[in-house]
Amino acid sequence: MTTSQDLRTATGALRRAAVRATFAPSVHNTQPWRILLGHDELGLLTDRTRQLQALDPTGRQLVISCGCALFNARVSLAAADLTAVVTRFPDISRSDLLATIAVQQSPGPQGDPIAALDSVVELRHTNRRRFADDAVPPEMLEVLEQAALAEDSILVQIRDPAQRLAVARLSQQADALQNADAGYRAELRAWTTTDLARLDGVPATAVPQVTGESHDEVPIRDFDTSGQGLLPSDTGSSSQQCLLLLGTRGDNPAAWLRAGEALQRILLEITRHGFTASPLTQVIEAAVTREALQTELGLTMMPHVLLRVGRAAATPATHRRRLVDVLIERP
Repeated sequence: MTTSQDLRTATGALRRAAVRATFAPSVHNTQPWRILLGHDELGLLTDRTRQLQALDPTGRQLVISCGCALFNARVSLAAADLTAVVTRFPDISRSDLLATIAVQQSPGPQGDPIAALDSVVELRHTNRRRFADDAVPPEMLEVLEQAALAEDSILVQIRDPAQRLAVARLSQQADALQNADAGYRAELRAWTTTDLARLDGVPATAVPQVTGESHDEVPIRDFDTSGQGLLPSDTGSSSQQCLLLLGTRGDNPAAWLRAGEALQRILLEITRHGFTASPLTQVIEAAVTREALQTELGLTMMPHVLLRVGRAAATPATHRRRLVDVLIERP
């Protein structure tokens, strides 16, 4: 039987989980979610007004972004020693409702292991700086692979030299294709900003200045649309660095949501271990290079995110919208 005290505890925990969800990474920092808060349940909805029509016409990256927010909410509830009961796609008549989360008291004395990730939710930042030469320890890579598996996803390291070269070549091709698209460039300009008060988009403080001296084999997306990027231009993104490819067995919204949950779990584990990451997703976003990537790497999974992992100097955090900006409260 649920008491009024239990209800107050659950409601408070769900509100905190909603706040933690807003710290999730998202494509171009679009934050394409709405959060429905009830007395005993949280709902995660897409905000299609924030979908990138040129870069993401299928909505894959939008749903992956929402999956990251969903995982943050789960972590918050686990840290409160509550079990998140997640129902994904609970209403087939509502394509915008990706998941609901109800809570119950955690049954085990040790709780959920993802609770340990709550302390790094606000420390995780996409880092576009040059990475140091430090190797990523094999035991950490094992942790990341297991994290992906726990979220019904697959993480593989690109190790083979020929595959590394293929990733670099296809990434360069994808980057060129996207930059040749006027719609893509306009969309990029709309979601980059020099306004330090803006609560979404990618600010100049978080991107390298583009001077032609990046020395990137695997291109970092050029967010320096106004020529005012404040990070060093020499980013040195190399095919010899630790490159991880995240995918799923399926390629539909249900798989994309799980990929987002896996991605955020991986990113938080990377942060917890003192490393950092940046996504290199152009090769996935361009259909022709995504197909070629599957073929040349002999993938049996559907790739969704390519990550560069290493150590780097800290980078400024990007802003997030306030909870009131995304929240829908159920009476």
